[in-house]
Amino acid sequence: MSLSMYQAFIPPAIRALNNLAAIVDKIAAHAEARKIAPEVLIGARLFPDMLPFVKQIQIASDTVKGGAARLAGVEAPVFVDDEASFAELQARIQKTIAYLQSFKPEQIDGSEDKDITVAMRSGDLHFKGQAYLLGFVIPNLYFHISTAYAIARSNGVELGKRDFLGKE
Repeated sequence: MSLSMYQAFIPPAIRALNNLAAIVDKIAAHAEARKIAPEVLIGARLFPDMLPFVKQIQIASDTVKGGAARLAGVEAPVFVDDEASFAELQARIQKTIAYLQSFKPEQIDGSEDKDITVAMRSGDLHFKGQAYLLGFVIPNLYFHISTAYAIARSNGVELGKRDFLGKE
């Protein structure tokens, strides 16, 4: 049995976002327990020229909602990047999960050879659907979730590999 584009994308992305939500819960609890102002951790970075925790979550969200929309040939919803609290970050993650759950397999399956263009500041990127999913969307999702994890961990949040991978 072959793995469909939908199965390779939507369930793993939802799982990754649920794991990210659990990490946000842990960083929020860490901030509260240690009396750290939430905005300190929301704005935390691994290095001065890297994007902060909040932006890692926003980009992970944008990557998968844009990915699903492009593969399905629909317009992605626009989420305003204005999250300033852990609750707002959780709401964004949940909106993204709900959006991904709205897709049916037949909307994504069969998009392997679809022409995909992604507008970037440095110029447009052109892909076929499968290359876009496997070489752009999924790696970007995990990069930004990994970076959010690393930011939390570098700020003393007690996390382990199981937090990143989830329990299922």
